[in-house]
This record gives sequence, C-alpha cells and structure tokens, in this order.
Amino acid sequence: MEKKHPEYQYLELLQDILDHGYRKVDRGTGDASYSVFGRQLRFDLSAGFPLLTTKKVYWKGVLYELFWFMHGHSNIKYLLDRKVHIWDDYPYKIFKAQNPKSRMTKEEFVEKVAADGGFAEKWGELPKIYGELWRRWPTRTPGRTIDQLKWAIRELKDDPSAHNLIVNSWNPEYLYTMAAYEDASRFPICHNMYQFNLIGNKLSLQLYQRSADVFLGVPFNIASYALLTHILAHVTGYEPGDFVHTFGDVHIYENHLDQVKEQLKRAPNPLPSVRINTKERDIDKLNPEDIVLENYVPHPPIKAELSVSGGFIDTDK
Repeated sequence: MEKKHPEYQYLELLQDILDHGYRKVDRGTGDASYSVFGRQLRFDLSAGFPLLTTKKVYWKGVLYELFWFMHGHSNIKYLLDRKVHIWDDYPYKIFKAQNPKSRMTKEEFVEKVAADGGFAEKWGELPKIYGELWRRWPTRTPGRTIDQLKWAIRELKDDPSAHNLIVNSWNPEYLYTMAAYEDASRFPICHNMYQFNLIGNKLSLQLYQRSADVFLGVPFNIASYALLTHILAHVTGYEPGDFVHTFGDVHIYENHLDQVKEQLKRAPNPLPSVRINTKERDIDKLNPEDIVLENYVPHPPIKAELSVSGGFIDTDK
C-alpha cells in the first residue's frame, strides 16, 4: 500500500481549522483568527525534509533565522546583513510605541538599523528572544547565564538515555502581565519549548508551540526545527529520527482564508532533502553555508500579510 505523503498532515490541519475553528480577536491588534486547540504533526526525517511543497517556503529565511537563534543572537542586524527581513516588524513596533511622534516608516527604520551600528544596538535588539534564552538564560546570580543548548548537547553525549533534554524559551519573568512593566517583552514567545530524545541510533525532537499561525508561521517552524534536529544529530554523531510538532492554539488568521483555500487545491510534490556539508561537530563553528538543500520543487509562493499580534499589552492605557 502506497504511503500517504507527509505534507497531507499539514493540509488536513488547515482543513480542520476551516471546518472547526472558533473565531477569536486579538485584544492588541483587533486581528481575527479561527482556532482549534491541541493538535500534532509527525515527520520521519528519513523520508525527506519537511519543507512544504504546496507553496514555496522562504528557505533562506528559515536557514538564517535558525542560525540566528542557534548562535544566540538577539539583534535583527544579523538578519538584515544577510538580506533577511522576517523579523523587521517587532523592533519597528517597539520603536513606534516608544517614539509615537516619529514619522519614520518601517522601510526607513530597517535601512537605519542596517546602516547605523549605534541605532541598531539601541533599536534592533529584541531582548529575551529565542536565541538569547537558548544560549544565555538569565539567572539570579549576577553575571551567570545558562547555555541550555550546549547543556543538552553535552548531556546527550554523556547520557544517551536521558529523559530531560529540554530547551525552554518561556520565562514568566519577562512575559505578559506576569512581568514588571520595565522588564516585559514586547513580542510573543510562540514556539516555547523543545525536547530531544534518543531511540537506538536516531535523535528525535519534539516542539511544543503554544500559539501557531498555521498559514504563515508554521511552515517556517516545521522546517526550522526539522533542520535543528538534523544539525543536533550531526554534532552528536547520530542519525535524524522524527520531528514531532505539538500545538496548543493553532489558528488561521481571517485575512489568510482565501490563501489557505488556494493552497488546499494543490497536491504535494516529493519532499526535498538536506545535506550538512562539513565534518565540523562544534555547533558554534557551523555556518549556514554548510547546509545544502537539494531537490526542492515547490508550487509558487502564496503571499499574505503578517499579523503582529500577541506579546505585551499595556492594560493601563
């Protein structure tokens, strides 16, 4: 019996939300979405790399964003220097909130971050973003941080039977109304925790994503964490196993409904593959150029507007 193409899991999730989604409205932006709760996708990485084919996914963005996280960066200048603009909106949102009289457009803001190091240091920074928390989790001891990712790699090598290989990005000290006003992050942490596990010679990763924009964000998230699984398997000397994607609130924004219906008309193409083109085993010495995507034949892209929803809401205003 012919095995069903893995991408149908994603397409069926889109249809599930169209059929059963409950309408919600973001209190910060007013953007409406349709949600279901508690879903899961599973990709066997030996059967192909799950970069979706029913629309073209921005691979360069996936690749450089992951290295931005993985190497502990928290300033968008790293991405802008590589002509990747997927994180422009949140720093600009923060800048506008703190400079309400400024007439600087987003395009002007991005150009200034890219060109002016001092401006970038002040306004391009996204404190407590994924990379910082993966690699420099703050502690109560002054000057001490925890490198969760390096710890997980070391534990995996020292104790292949470990059940505790979790990397967390959800720190209540900086999130929502749990945070003191001056400490609160102005953007949401969506893919908030992942865990590695070794079965035989295969390394698997499970992501828990508490909130998921299934049309725009999830294709990136699938590819990013599948690639992270490949990279961690490479640096620890194992084979990649499964990427398991577990969702909390998974939703389609109301202004993406037409795009979703267009995507559902398309049949998946064969999945591509990835190759790590180096023998280097130190995660900090790997570079995006070491990753080679092969045989990616997608349908054309389907464009949609990003909703800059979630994050800190100033309830006193």
